[in-house]
Amino acid sequence: MVFEWLHPVLIATALLLAAIGAVRRVNLWRAGQAESVDFVAGLIAMPGRYLHDLHDIVERDKYMSKTHAATGGGFVLSLAMIVLVHLLGLESQILAWALLVSLTLMFVGAVFVFKRRLNPPSRLSKGPWMRLPKSLLAFSGAFFILTLPMAGVLPEGFLSSSTGGWILTAVLTVFIAMGLSEMLLGMTWGGPMKHAFAGALHLAFHRRPERFGGGRSTGLKPVALDQRVLGVQKPEDFKWNQLLGFDACVQCGKCEAVCPAFAAGQPLNPKKLIQDMVVGMAGGSDADYAGSPYPGKEIGQANGGPLLTITEGLIDPQTLWSCTTCRACVEECPMMIEHVDAIVDMRRFLTMEKGSTPNKGAEVLDNLIATDNPNGHAPNSRTNWAADQNLPLLSDVKETDVIFWVSDGAFDMRSQRILRAFVKLLKAANVDFAVLGAEELDSGDVARRLGDDATFQSLAKRNIATLSQYKFKRIVTTDPHAYHCLRNEYADFAEGIADDLFDNIEVLHHTTFLNQLVQAGKLKLNPYKGGTVTYHDPCYLGRYNGEYEAPRELLRSLGIEIAEMERSGFRSRCCGGGGGAPITDIPGERRIADMRMEDVQTTGAELIAVGCQQCTAMLEGVVEPRPQVKDIAEILIESLVEPLAKELH
Repeated sequence: MVFEWLHPVLIATALLLAAIGAVRRVNLWRAGQAESVDFVAGLIAMPGRYLHDLHDIVERDKYMSKTHAATGGGFVLSLAMIVLVHLLGLESQILAWALLVSLTLMFVGAVFVFKRRLNPPSRLSKGPWMRLPKSLLAFSGAFFILTLPMAGVLPEGFLSSSTGGWILTAVLTVFIAMGLSEMLLGMTWGGPMKHAFAGALHLAFHRRPERFGGGRSTGLKPVALDQRVLGVQKPEDFKWNQLLGFDACVQCGKCEAVCPAFAAGQPLNPKKLIQDMVVGMAGGSDADYAGSPYPGKEIGQANGGPLLTITEGLIDPQTLWSCTTCRACVEECPMMIEHVDAIVDMRRFLTMEKGSTPNKGAEVLDNLIATDNPNGHAPNSRTNWAADQNLPLLSDVKETDVIFWVSDGAFDMRSQRILRAFVKLLKAANVDFAVLGAEELDSGDVARRLGDDATFQSLAKRNIATLSQYKFKRIVTTDPHAYHCLRNEYADFAEGIADDLFDNIEVLHHTTFLNQLVQAGKLKLNPYKGGTVTYHDPCYLGRYNGEYEAPRELLRSLGIEIAEMERSGFRSRCCGGGGGAPITDIPGERRIADMRMEDVQTTGAELIAVGCQQCTAMLEGVVEPRPQVKDIAEILIESLVEPLAKELH
């Protein structure tokens, strides 16, 4: 008879301890900085975000999608009915049968989790995670047998009517205690199931709610330059819902598998970085971390706490500077954690507070401050590349349809060929366009990714003030990095300068604009007569801005059948040129651009079509023999119909 009250006591005790653990965990998150969140709207939206947005990402792995739906869904349903049936003692065969069904669903899912863990891929964390499927099976199996008498399948008192029944009940009690400990205590006190509790709240109170419902949010959050600390020095300097997001990590390693820096052997592993943030938030060391380390660094040497400086014992600054900010980790994360935000926040402290940007970083930032471009060129030489092009200056015409934002390709001889090709295409289509000339400053992208938000904000505000003087409908640029800043980050700084400027104009990448011109019949093109072509998706055009199709449509308009790389579209491998990586130049075992070229060579392509000046530079930096690299504008200009092509050349 003892078991009649023991099981409800076990359940009630586990729920109570889980609640205490939840309060403790919430207090850890609350140590972070204030962030405005609509709590009610977030909680209401959370189920939809879980079932739709999160599962859209999980669905990319069909095996785990079905496994997670069965295990997670079965657990949530089972726990609710266990409270009703076994804790509150509601006598209903309907409820008991519903509980049996949900426990069966959970058990089947747990079997598949167990199967995956028999030979797990290297990206998965081991350690306590290897215990999880056994706990899932014990929890669901024990409660299933315990519920059979209540469903009328076994006679009442069966489990205590004989010595065998008593022994079985004792075993079930041990399994129940083990399952409740893993499922409930582990959910809030720490363990593999912690992601379920933190993950649900992370979806509800996400720092970027615009990402849900098919939206996109990729612009970095502004820094208030008058705050106590610029950037993140200690874990408590993160926003509270960033700390919550770190706790949501399921340690699946999908971010690790797509990280170009990790693959290149640089000291970065995005999964390890997020787990280090948890260590910093809760205090302690990384000794219990059971996943892949940072390349070249041993586990067990990192220590942190909420009031300790992160880069003095927890994370090596080289780990932060290895990131190319490509957002592959963010795109792949099933819990929708924002790794890049955290990395740039910590870079901001290193750059703006400590002045410790590595290698050529300090020189580049000094150049941006002194000359408004990263290489220190004379600002009034920005249009020298187009001396023979008769480009209209906006300061002369005052009004235009299109502003061609030249960006810093103006100072690079290879990029100038791309700019000239694009100008010729604009003229061929009779586009009304103008350039800012010396009035155009650097977009600030490099400064912002390197953590110098002060310089970025200064450049942004001055560029906005310049743009506000003129009338135009769109800005078009060949530089995805400038495109991203203008489209997604400048609006944060337009207040008081040109409040509604970015509400009334379009910002377009040149491939999008050229595709519009081709589709409208304003550019006449001959079929492409070369060999096999593949297309490299630039990170700041694809993952940051969702533009995958326009470049491909342009190539198809030339009759090109694109030989796609295995890693293309949202899974495209970074060229290694973003986030200031070529400037900080953290050593690794390989170059990211070389790995990307290997991706190209598997397609047999003779030409790589690109839509980014930085990508062109990085891929052309790979030692020959290799395929030729051309911007899509260069490919189009070679295909213009005669006699127009002769006139333009």
